Amino acid sequence: MRDPEIEVTPEHTAEALADGSAQVIDVREPYEVEAGRIPGSRHVELQELPAQAETVDRDKPVIFQCRSGGRSLMAAQAFRRAGYDAWSMAGGLEQWVAEGREIEPAGGRVAEH
Repeated sequence: MRDPEIEVTPEHTAEALADGSAQVIDVREPYEVEAGRIPGSRHVELQELPAQAETVDRDKPVIFQCRSGGRSLMAAQAFRRAGYDAWSMAGGLEQWVAEGREIEPAGGRVAEH
């Protein structure tokens, strides 16, 4: 499940976090986030997104992120339909870690299903 039209790279996501040009939302389950997360990202479970939509800034791009990119792609598509400038981070946290990017806590990992 890929859609290059609405996907951004982990590199783009890291730059957006560093310069504050986008908000990054992790849509994984709580146990996944506890195992390892991208520093500076916000956690909102996928099933909670509809109820939390109003807390997402409409004036700033939003990049959704999950384990491998499937759930974040669904979130990005739904938020685009609702008028947000929404994106999905291609490859998810698995790709982020594969590229050697930092996660927290120290010694964190990508949780298995």
